[in-house]
Amino acid sequence: MDRWKRKKKFFRAGKYTKDLLLLVAIKRAFIKFLYLNHPVYGCMINLIAMYGQMSLWGATVITNLMSAIPWVGQDIVESKNITEYSTMVATALSLPTIGTVSVHALKKGNKVRLNKKEYLSIPSSFIAFLVGFIDGDGYIQVTRTPKGFITIKLVISIHLDDISTLQYIHSVLKIGKITIYPDIKNPRCKLIINRTDLQEVFFPLLLHHGIFFLTDTRRAQFDLAMSILKEDKKVYDEIPTANEIRALAAGRVCSLFELPQTAEGYAKLGFFKHWIVGFVCAEGSFLIKNNNDGCFQIKQRVHVLLFEAFKLVFETNRKIDTEKGLYNQFSVCSKADIQRVINFLSFSGFHPLIGLKGMKYLIWLNLLRNSYRYSNLNFPPL
Repeated sequence: MDRWKRKKKFFRAGKYTKDLLLLVAIKRAFIKFLYLNHPVYGCMINLIAMYGQMSLWGATVITNLMSAIPWVGQDIVESKNITEYSTMVATALSLPTIGTVSVHALKKGNKVRLNKKEYLSIPSSFIAFLVGFIDGDGYIQVTRTPKGFITIKLVISIHLDDISTLQYIHSVLKIGKITIYPDIKNPRCKLIINRTDLQEVFFPLLLHHGIFFLTDTRRAQFDLAMSILKEDKKVYDEIPTANEIRALAAGRVCSLFELPQTAEGYAKLGFFKHWIVGFVCAEGSFLIKNNNDGCFQIKQRVHVLLFEAFKLVFETNRKIDTEKGLYNQFSVCSKADIQRVINFLSFSGFHPLIGLKGMKYLIWLNLLRNSYRYSNLNFPPL
């Protein structure tokens, strides 16, 4: 017998039935008054309903606080208004879809994909790592079909020896397809994520966590893809020309996220250090030079502020090299700098290096352990 049935039975049997019914009516009126007028209660409701800003745990904490209010707390929690807001919270805590997706595309979609709400349990550290890796070794491709329509896909292309990295990414995301290209000279493997999965899962995850691409090329590709999806463009000729895209970018109209304007701004991004690990997986190198100096390098197309931010994270004053005006290179060799690299990659609790680059890092550490110059550094246990 639920609580209200017990109350009704008591009312019928009690001596003061009319008085108690009046109290119940007053109680309900008081709840309505709180809902409409009380700033604290209204604030709690707004906190729960804020889109994408509070976890289910946070909403549960606030609901429990409400239930502790004397006399009316439990009724507030069980009221219709709370039920409606709980529905809103459940919707907000699911991933939205970018643009529209046809029923046929969903039917042909990935059969092993997780429930959309389950994707919110993927750690933001992994998403930041993945974005860094894509900034290095991936691209978002917008092409024209033979019939003049638009096709969009995200491609991560790496050497076949490093296929375990793609298998790891696929095991977490449960979207995309790994394809092997066994060319004799340059065997490759690719993880290809189609338009529907980008709309339903990956792009919404980026928006949910506030994580974005940091290289100019990848940002431009992402902004173009998002513009197409949000405006539901189907025909390739509707896409802005290269000049129009550059004009939009110059006016900062098409970008969903603003890049920091200083190296310090990059270093302060909440996801930046996990992003660095992914970028190192794509563009980093661990070397032992001919003179037995250990060396850690990151090389990519020119992006001055981004590479200056690497200096801040690794706490070094080493000059950023520029090669042929096209590439920046961050490189450190001193004992103090190498120790900071080891501390960052092994002791800081960030997303670990994986795949082939993770193996090369372990080999590099072993060589450093056995070297005369670096043997007294603090290494992670074997």
